[in-house]
Amino acid sequence: MELSGAQILLECLKREGVEVVFGFPGGAVIDIYNELPNASFKHVLVRHEQAAIHAADGYARASGKVGCCLVTSGPGATNTVTGIATAYMDSIPVVILTGQVPTPLIGNDAFQEVDIVGITRPCTKHNYLVKDVKNLAHVIRQAFFIARSGRPGPVLVDLPKDVMQTKTEFVWPEDVHMRSYNPNYKPHAGQIRKVAQLIRDAERPLIYAGGGVISSHAHEALTWLAQNLHIPVTATLMGLGCFPGNDKLWLGMLGMHGTYAANMAINNADFVLAVGARFDDRVTGKVSTFAPKATLVHVDIDPTSIQKNVSVHVPLVADCRLALEALKEELEPSLAVYDFEEGHRPWLGKVAAWAKEHPLTYKPSAETIKPQHVVEVLHELTHGDAIIATEVGQNQMWAAQFYKFNKPNAFLSSGGLGTMGYGFPAAIGAQFACPDRMVIDVAGDGSIQMNIQELATSVANKLGIKIVILNNGFLGMVRQWQELFYKRNYCETCMDAQPDFVKLAEAYGAKGFRISKTAELRRVLQEALDTPGTVIVDVLVEREENVYPMVPAGASLTDMLLV
Repeated sequence: MELSGAQILLECLKREGVEVVFGFPGGAVIDIYNELPNASFKHVLVRHEQAAIHAADGYARASGKVGCCLVTSGPGATNTVTGIATAYMDSIPVVILTGQVPTPLIGNDAFQEVDIVGITRPCTKHNYLVKDVKNLAHVIRQAFFIARSGRPGPVLVDLPKDVMQTKTEFVWPEDVHMRSYNPNYKPHAGQIRKVAQLIRDAERPLIYAGGGVISSHAHEALTWLAQNLHIPVTATLMGLGCFPGNDKLWLGMLGMHGTYAANMAINNADFVLAVGARFDDRVTGKVSTFAPKATLVHVDIDPTSIQKNVSVHVPLVADCRLALEALKEELEPSLAVYDFEEGHRPWLGKVAAWAKEHPLTYKPSAETIKPQHVVEVLHELTHGDAIIATEVGQNQMWAAQFYKFNKPNAFLSSGGLGTMGYGFPAAIGAQFACPDRMVIDVAGDGSIQMNIQELATSVANKLGIKIVILNNGFLGMVRQWQELFYKRNYCETCMDAQPDFVKLAEAYGAKGFRISKTAELRRVLQEALDTPGTVIVDVLVEREENVYPMVPAGASLTDMLLV
């Protein structure tokens, strides 16, 4: 039996196990939408294509599966570019399906034509233009395989309208074989033995974990190594949740807004095991002074990430989980011979002293609400079990610092690209991935407005997302830099004409709360969390509160500005 390209596409998505597709219709994809009533998955109508890709991204991060979105050609496709770049920078597996004008019109400047394959080539793991319906099933199969395998990432498939209309026999390729793409998963046994011996010999060891630990499901192996070998752990923004945030070995995040203990530890460690991290500039600070006393081991499945930003002594190209499990197998017999706890006691004492000397803190106020306190209360009221999405800026850093993540896939944030407007649609994706979990978007009053129209999507789908706006009336992080480094020249960072977020919520059919006093914070937050459906909580916080610690751009990690 012959099927149209649109029918083949839906059958392919079914076989790939797709549960939800976030999308927005248009002329180039109308044949696909004509078949959607017969689809095995749920389609979620967003109100802007950027929200479709962010929601697919949030779904992928929360579920560990491949996210999927569907948009039309031209502006529909270009509206996804920011979200594609966001997923690419953070290694998130997403398949983006874009409509395209009929193949005879490609290159003729047809209505709503754009070379989306060319535009997205620098920010996708791979992309395709399907010119023959006979290749469609094979391409979709490859797209999902590439997105989820190796170092995950976004894959775009461009679908001309005539290809969606043409019929052919459906043939599903059971296996994927790509001569030019064969990621190495298994760690080299000799390198594992070398790293194990370095760990045995280390007096001041440290584990530095990144998002790769979460995407490879390596958190259990990492936790075993740290707890049994008594090695303190720090993580990047993307790695939060890979190690329990309430464990005594947890130092918190490192880098520009990392903890004093984490930054001092990496500056004084004699051995650093970097797992699934890419040594980006927000982590390293001044590269020449990063981990100056340490033997560096870098575990990553992407060989191009190793030696890219920082020279390492022992490279280990492998899947993070398999590498850590191999290290566990190699080191487990040593537990009967080596007393790691005793050997590391002086080091752990020093690390604990740093944490006690300069903990994450802020100056409480009875007059104004401190944003850090809002996040602390959220953590208490949710018992640390919520999925937290964030926008970008101060709200993002306060959420990362003061909400303690004990499990992976619970912190969704744009790390590499720093995309304002990411958090709310990502929270929508996460809520579809985890319908029984509390999902909270910690937002700023500037960034929430970039995709505020998705209130309609959330309300229409009866989602229970809570949006907590840390409203300081500024583009807060830029204002902080202006205060510290530009003599308080608050040029275009003051948000003078703010909407009434409570009325805005009500206009969309959501619930709205406003909190202006510290004394009412806990009670109103609890009421908001208990309120069914989509809720906005507008919290009027201290206007010129800053995120500390802070390492100025280009400075060493030890050159921290403290509270």
